Amino acid sequence: MYKILKKQVLNPTVTLMEIESPLVAAKAQPGQFIILRVDAEGERIPLTVADFDREQGSVTIIFQIVGATTEKLNRLNPGDFLQDFVGPLGKPTHTDGLKKVAVVGGGVGCAIAYPVAKKLHQQGCEVHTIVGFRSEDLIILKEEFKSVSAMYALMTDDGSAGEKGLVTDALRRLIESGERYDQVIAIGPLVMMKFVAKLTKEYGIPTVVSMNPIMIDGTGMCGGCRLTVGGQTKFACVDGPDFDGFEVDFDEAMARSAMYKDFERRAHEEACNLFKGVE
Repeated sequence: MYKILKKQVLNPTVTLMEIESPLVAAKAQPGQFIILRVDAEGERIPLTVADFDREQGSVTIIFQIVGATTEKLNRLNPGDFLQDFVGPLGKPTHTDGLKKVAVVGGGVGCAIAYPVAKKLHQQGCEVHTIVGFRSEDLIILKEEFKSVSAMYALMTDDGSAGEKGLVTDALRRLIESGERYDQVIAIGPLVMMKFVAKLTKEYGIPTVVSMNPIMIDGTGMCGGCRLTVGGQTKFACVDGPDFDGFEVDFDEAMARSAMYKDFERRAHEEACNLFKGVE
């Protein structure tokens, strides 16, 4: 059993938790993920490692409430326990040797982008962070990103905070102003990563994307995170989750990801109705 040490509501649909898990914390790296079960009857879900504290023996996860399991998880509080918490899994994000990087995060994908930006900063890399959200009330990790970034740009769809526009607007402006990046790392909705990669390809800037959004089982057995990279079949959970953004077939990945949205919505509604009956 794994004890919940901290719970923090980041916005109406996103929650942060710190979980006591010394063995995972000892080896976790940015870009990797864990698999958890809320209880003995629960499903297994993969969640990215948002941060870790090796001395405390804790791992931070940030999740969006989209289905039945994340609804159940969000009902727990500090002092409660998780049934399973397994990891770290997946390949860490490559950061060695990079001197100047633009980290681009979108929505809850910023939870994955932050530990990458943090590690790059700790290694002496100049980090330019560009993050995008639909509106001000959905912003997460603002101060955390600022603390590890030489430049921080906040974009919102409605202009309620930062600058109105898309992350690609800010990235293009930086590139055209003369900024030269060793690499761009994009983490967020599939459509966002698609257009970031399309933009950076124009300028020949190597681009890495995280395919965490399409993972389901986390072991390569379910096939739900199957994608085409450079004409070859890959699995996000065992071959990634990071891939060359120029090689990923985003249209195929988006079509497959959309297959599960109705199921997630129905499962979430059923879980909410179940909890209403006991409140």
